[in-house]
Amino acid sequence: MSRTAVVIGGGIGGLAAAVALHRIGWRATVLERAARFEEVGVGLSLSPNALRALDALGLGDRARAVGVPTWATHAMRTPSGGHLMRAPDQGVPPLLAFRRAALHQLLLKAVPDGRVRTGAQVTALRANGPTATVICDDEEFTADLVVAADGIHSTTRGLLWPDAPPPRFLNYTAWLGLAELDHPVGPDGPPELRGSMTLGRGQALLIHPVGARQTYWALLAAADRPGVRHPDELAEARRRVGAWHQPVPALLDATPADQVRRIDIHEAPPLSTFVHRNVALLGDAAHAMSPDRGQGAGQSIEDAVVLAAALATEPTVTDALTRYDRERRPRTQTTAESARRAGQQVLNAGTAAHHLTTLSLRLTPSALWNRLAPRALAPLWDWQPPSLPDQPTHPASP
Repeated sequence: MSRTAVVIGGGIGGLAAAVALHRIGWRATVLERAARFEEVGVGLSLSPNALRALDALGLGDRARAVGVPTWATHAMRTPSGGHLMRAPDQGVPPLLAFRRAALHQLLLKAVPDGRVRTGAQVTALRANGPTATVICDDEEFTADLVVAADGIHSTTRGLLWPDAPPPRFLNYTAWLGLAELDHPVGPDGPPELRGSMTLGRGQALLIHPVGARQTYWALLAAADRPGVRHPDELAEARRRVGAWHQPVPALLDATPADQVRRIDIHEAPPLSTFVHRNVALLGDAAHAMSPDRGQGAGQSIEDAVVLAAALATEPTVTDALTRYDRERRPRTQTTAESARRAGQQVLNAGTAAHHLTTLSLRLTPSALWNRLAPRALAPLWDWQPPSLPDQPTHPASP
């Protein structure tokens, strides 16, 4: 008889968990509180470790067909247009950039039909026996395992980890936009639209090509407090960086006002465990982090693969969750700390520190940087996923 799971949350991490669980022979039901799926976050990039995790799910080739190469981590400029670092011609792999909705759809289509429920708001959860029960409105779902992938403001974490501190503001905010262009971008487009990062004092602008003629941009800026909003967020972004080098003004001009989102950047303080009985936190519910290492979605997909591999090979759910916590918590918490430090260095440094950073980048030859960067990123990018059998070798019992 198949083991059963309830996955709370239908974002990238939740859907990846459902795909992974079905791949090892479990029956997973996804409960998503939104009435319908809408685009959240606009764009993202995946590094090699995340792509390997998708390979383990059998989705790597499809993801590579959808994603667009981006050199944003290797092409850095000043607001006036000066080059701090140039992307290499060869030897260093680019990241792969996606419109978030495209990656989400890829995962959604990989979940068996009828296994995703929208408009399902979880109100309570019982996890004090061999099974767990999720209460959703007037309906109950009982399963051998509950995977809570319900985001940074996780209902599950609040119910079962009541003493956990709330998400904390990291003193910066972001404008996220999608520019619709009338010419190709990415490998077939102009060099300035193949992905880049522009560093200003207290501000940075990221550019990723995410479609044949679509470019995702993110303006990150230091902020004293969350919740500040403007009547026209596109106009505010233009006020801040509209005089920066091209293609920044052109991208802002090509962005419809309704394609701009404003978010404040928070992280989830570290937990002492990601597991409560037969409930496992996954993705942002466990380790929401700043975007400064580009690892939020990737770490969620890694979580899904590791969890499924443990369930497929350990004798009990308890043993599997113990292994999942042991393998995932140190890696994700180290990654979150690294991302936080990177964001502080770029956005919350003083004038002198900003000038020192840009000077060191300018004085380091791009060829040298492109040799050093893979070594520095190796702990993140060189991660290898466990293999997932098509069916569990030792189906975990309660």
